[in-house]
Amino acid sequence: MDLPLSLLDRSRTRAGSSDAQALLNTVERARAAEEAGYSRFWVAEHHGVPGIASGAPPLLIQAVAQATRRIRVGSGGIMLPNHRPIVVAEQFAVLTALHGPRFDLGVGRSLGFTRPVREALGALSARPEEFLADIRSLRDHLEGDAAVTIRPAGVPSPPIHVLGTGAGLRFAAELGLPAVVGGPALREGPEPFERYRRDFRPSERFPEPHLVASADILVADSQAEAEELALPEAWAMAEARSAGAFPPLVPPGDIPEEPAPRQRRTVEDTLAGTIAGTEDRVLTELTELLERTGADEVMSTASTFDLDALRASDRRLAAAVRAA
Repeated sequence: MDLPLSLLDRSRTRAGSSDAQALLNTVERARAAEEAGYSRFWVAEHHGVPGIASGAPPLLIQAVAQATRRIRVGSGGIMLPNHRPIVVAEQFAVLTALHGPRFDLGVGRSLGFTRPVREALGALSARPEEFLADIRSLRDHLEGDAAVTIRPAGVPSPPIHVLGTGAGLRFAAELGLPAVVGGPALREGPEPFERYRRDFRPSERFPEPHLVASADILVADSQAEAEELALPEAWAMAEARSAGAFPPLVPPGDIPEEPAPRQRRTVEDTLAGTIAGTEDRVLTELTELLERTGADEVMSTASTFDLDALRASDRRLAAAVRAA
């Protein structure tokens, strides 16, 4: 299976552990991902979310870059409604000047989780046309085509990847950029992906479309063990839907055996979207995913409470894909 494989780590917090430790866990996972042969390691941007410690992607990217040597490091993604494009461009120019051209700039347009967060960020709207304008402005600053020349100047510009939610796929095709798609969008059928390829306008950097499919992927000795690894994340999603706050991960043993009907449905839906099982089962589902989407790359977004089991899953996934 000639498939580039990447990881996105959201710096998930865990019951009984500090937010600071969650960030250190992300850096350690990046080291292990490089050793396992992953192509990219990305981090996320969330603000005021109890279950996620990553609120400043460029700072965390710097820490990951300092701790690794070869793996590409990036954002999945930086939410442009929260930032001025020139500032994002400057941050990634500094990263490139310090560590070389090994960075990816994934961008999205999601707003904060709650209204107080959105007000604190000064980002109360994220209209599609504003997102498109921000991507254009960001690209102009990175490539030296803006009215203001960013510093440090003269460093290679990182490739921009567009998170393909909402109008993201359309904008990626229009601008000739790679797209990253995950979640329910992967199960909507092939039409959006075919449209992205059909409407793709080749750019100097990307003469061909490039689609990254992201999904929670977990490997274990048995199907039951893999599904148990997926359960803490599914339960966190169920609690977020019912309580309005995305919580830290808890051990499977702390999850109610008989949750409320609405929570049970959310858990079941989340697990249905997770690729979990033995190596053979995971490879079969990955093959189906590639056939359905035509993706050029797969990015695992999985997490679980047990860090040792998570790192083992990462290693087994990379080894299985490499051997297939």
